[in-house]
Amino acid sequence: MALIADRNTPLKDGELISVPVAANAKIFVGALVVANSTGFAAPGSVATTLTYLGRAEEYVDNTGGANGDKTVQIRRRKAFKFKNYATDLVTQASLGKTCYIVDDETVAATNGGNTRSAAGAVLGIETDGVWIQ
Repeated sequence: MALIADRNTPLKDGELISVPVAANAKIFVGALVVANSTGFAAPGSVATTLTYLGRAEEYVDNTGGANGDKTVQIRRRKAFKFKNYATDLVTQASLGKTCYIVDDETVAATNGGNTRSAAGAVLGIETDGVWIQ
């Protein structure tokens, strides 16, 4: 039903979020973090079912744990610099385009023959990494 009066809509800051961690996942501070196919936080890896979330703000070890036994703080809505994959380099020609997840610290220029999930838009390329958002 559409509003017919003012509404006090709850607000939550989406820059730092707490996400339940996948079973048996270990996430390091500064890692590229994804949501797996069931919506739990996991370190970046080569797969086509992942959704890029951001950078881990804390270390969480859920080894031996079930989905959601622990949570991880993830920073979003910022640009983060990750390593550039040497055999599939992100170049200046990729500026503004999507790059792809290789692991929890590395991105590549292509989807690797439809084997990698999207990481985000390339905002800059430096000799020691790629800025993505």
